Amino acid sequence: MLERFGTKLRKIFKGKSRLRVDDFDPDEIFLDSSNLPAFDTDQFEGRFEKSLARRPLIFVGIFFAILVAAYASRLWFVQVSEGQVYAQLSEDNHSKDTTLFAARGVIYDRNGIELAWNDLNPDGTFPLRRYTTDPGFAHILGYVTYPQQDSQGNFYNESYSPVGGAEEAYNAELSGTNGKQVMETDALGAVQASSETDPPKDGDNVTLSIDSRVETELYSVISQTAHDHGFTGGAGIIMDVHTGEIIALTSFPEFSPDTMTNGESAAKVAEINAQGTPFLDRAVSGLYTPGSIVKPYMAMAALTEHSMDPNKIIYTTGSLKIPNPYYPGQFSVFNDWKNLGPLDMRHALAESSDVYFYEVGGGFGDQKGLGIANIDKYMAKFGFGSTTGFALAGEKDGLVPSPAWKEQVFGEDWLLGDTYHSSIGQYGWLVTPLQAVRAVASIANGGTLLQPTIIRGATTTTPVRKSVGLDPANFEIVREGMRLGVTEGVATALNTKSVTAAAKTGTAELGISKDYVNSWVTGFFPYENPRYSFAIVMEHGSRYNLIGASYVMRSMLDWMAVNTPEYLK
Repeated sequence: MLERFGTKLRKIFKGKSRLRVDDFDPDEIFLDSSNLPAFDTDQFEGRFEKSLARRPLIFVGIFFAILVAAYASRLWFVQVSEGQVYAQLSEDNHSKDTTLFAARGVIYDRNGIELAWNDLNPDGTFPLRRYTTDPGFAHILGYVTYPQQDSQGNFYNESYSPVGGAEEAYNAELSGTNGKQVMETDALGAVQASSETDPPKDGDNVTLSIDSRVETELYSVISQTAHDHGFTGGAGIIMDVHTGEIIALTSFPEFSPDTMTNGESAAKVAEINAQGTPFLDRAVSGLYTPGSIVKPYMAMAALTEHSMDPNKIIYTTGSLKIPNPYYPGQFSVFNDWKNLGPLDMRHALAESSDVYFYEVGGGFGDQKGLGIANIDKYMAKFGFGSTTGFALAGEKDGLVPSPAWKEQVFGEDWLLGDTYHSSIGQYGWLVTPLQAVRAVASIANGGTLLQPTIIRGATTTTPVRKSVGLDPANFEIVREGMRLGVTEGVATALNTKSVTAAAKTGTAELGISKDYVNSWVTGFFPYENPRYSFAIVMEHGSRYNLIGASYVMRSMLDWMAVNTPEYLK
């Protein structure tokens, strides 16, 4: 039956026969699929379909027409009506470079104590700079000002700006290199993505030769002495006589580095306007009349020129009377601070005789003097009148008086009296404490002029020394005179069992009335094997004041014997 039914279907589909109802038997139409093994009941699904109605097709067409119209309208709004607005928003949607700030290097003292370091900034930008609150470090450290932003928060200055001290002198080592970060932002400035393309390189650390303990104590003693005894300021330096490394350098009064870096504007203005010129580094930039601290160098000049036998006795009577060449029968009198009697060179240094050194410099009777030309020459050998090459900014070169200087300043000729006054460190002399400590170090070490430094170990690779070119035997005579000054002369304040010191004091008279003086002491210790030189100046105190620079240095030696005895051995 199936074969017959199939044959009829093939004829129909091939067009060879037309379908008639009577062509099929009922039993051919009503097949029972259950009687056919493996019969696919789904093979004829979808073969006979009913046509869709027209109304649904119309509704679908209208829907798509509305959709296309809405899309076209929005496209016109974005590109034509609001085109410029969206173009600007698109322009603002871009990548932006952000600075990654390098941290400045840490500044340490010689024992690893932090003196300047960095803190995290709450706003996440550049690190904040912090400084020790111990006194005495303002001029050694200096300070920085921060990178600057405009009102929109954009940095127009991406660097720390150092001002003075080690911050400025060693800025190249401390500053490091900033990095960059690319940040992708949307039109509203919100960060969408970021990537670190160039990381920052932090600055190198710097280790100073300064001992923070000695530094703080020296400042404290100078400050207290000034307050108690009416000095307007002061400065002090202690330096290694073999390397030039400075273990303490301080100036009173001083400012606050932390206030100048992190303080509010009003606090900074108060610092700047404070009395006593606190921003003047008196140790490096202060120019002072030296007075008698120049006498050891005058002695060296006379010994080198063979103009004075160190054992020759000069009979001092408290003054020197010189006939006045312009007024016969009248005399110009040059006074000593005291009638000291007969003196050789060593005792003249110990007692600080003015009359003796008047004769050394200008001569008297049959005693030949050096003359101002030789005085200038030998003072230059010891570094007076020129800078030392010190790294900190602001160093002054000072002045050694000369005929050319007098002619330029006063329009007058040089007189013998000018030579006498110059021989004892008066008249036009100006020196810095830094020059003084270097010069006395050359006495201590036998004739080597050092370049002072505040960097620990810097002298191992840096050429910082030169010879003054004078006979070592003459240095020994001068050292003996300075030691006598401590044991029995004008510097007995330093005669302590803690250490054997050698010293030369100076009391430089100021102004016409000479009511005020600068009080000086310079020297070295230990005497037998010198390690450190020192120079202390107390500025503008009463001439009747018995407390001054020697008191400061004695206080330091006593304190060091207890707290830092390693420096006295």
